[in-house]
Amino acid sequence: MEAPHENEEAAESVNEDEEEKGFTFNQMVPAYMNALLRRQFLQEMIKSLPAPLQKRITALKNLQLEHLKLEAEFFDEVYKLEKKYQEKYQPLLEKRKAIVCGDVEPPEEDPKWKQESEEENAEEMPDFSKLLKKIKEIPEDAKGIPNFWLTIFRNTEILSEMVQEHDEPVLQKLTDITIKYDDQHSYTLEFHFDKNEYFSNKVLTKQYFLKSTVDEDYPFGFEGPEIYKCKGCNINWEKKMNLTVKTIRKKQKHKERGAVRTIVKQVPNDSFFNFFNPPGVSEDKDEIDEDSQGILATDFEIGHFLRARVIPKAVLYYTGDVIDDEDEDDDSYDGDEEEDDEESGDEKEHKSSGGNKKKPSPNECQQQ
Repeated sequence: MEAPHENEEAAESVNEDEEEKGFTFNQMVPAYMNALLRRQFLQEMIKSLPAPLQKRITALKNLQLEHLKLEAEFFDEVYKLEKKYQEKYQPLLEKRKAIVCGDVEPPEEDPKWKQESEEENAEEMPDFSKLLKKIKEIPEDAKGIPNFWLTIFRNTEILSEMVQEHDEPVLQKLTDITIKYDDQHSYTLEFHFDKNEYFSNKVLTKQYFLKSTVDEDYPFGFEGPEIYKCKGCNINWEKKMNLTVKTIRKKQKHKERGAVRTIVKQVPNDSFFNFFNPPGVSEDKDEIDEDSQGILATDFEIGHFLRARVIPKAVLYYTGDVIDDEDEDDDSYDGDEEEDDEESGDEKEHKSSGGNKKKPSPNECQQQ
């Protein structure tokens, strides 16, 4: 048997020293530490540097602060540009609405984009006949494009999760979703409805407020504009048509007399229209409970998704030219997928020490 090389002996010695201190090799690398431990380690690392190096680090961070202030100015200009161009988009969006609602019949046109050839789509397709049954039942003389926005909601995962079956009859009356930008860094989503039996509002609104300033308490956390709060609207529900509540009846029996009484009460009900009644946001972030944080984080994500993706590209979400599936390219790679059921100790340690991503807080939804 060959004697171990000197460098192998040295590596074994280092590993033994690390294990004695309670750290594995991967845990000694900052990238594999959880966020809190990594920050603590790096702060101690800076304190351990020689004084001249610490002076240079301070100068670099001061430069970084100046950079962030300029970045905030940049995003302020971006907001003004978005507001300006939204006004330019508006005539096109109004034409879109007119076609969708059937107010205008467009002339027959040839596609102005390059279409995929039949050979490119020649691969074997699943049988969608059952799913397409309702679509095939749409008459040729249908007005506009029926259920345009409801179909888009059902085509995108994040929006479809909000829509319950009992919401669909109302969302069939949704004729348009528009956006208005304020001068004070906020935008309002407007949901336009035809007359319906559920509520009297013609328009439901959801306003999102943006913040694009460098926080004095934590300046280096600035990453651009973020949504920090939102405001819904009152829905004027018709009698017994409120989809956000349901009536339950519960029988109670008196312990002594044996008499039975029925208690009727209203409880919250899952519905898309809860979107217009978000939880309030306290000035003190620590006062927001975990459930409300989760609801707001999702709400902010949806508000951004509607503004930045769905409203400007609605027809592409309807046709499937654009989809919201992050894993859409997974099927385009060939090859066998191997699974390793056994994890090394370092991998298990990395996961248990916070290697997985944390759930974003409400204020982490970026505008850009």
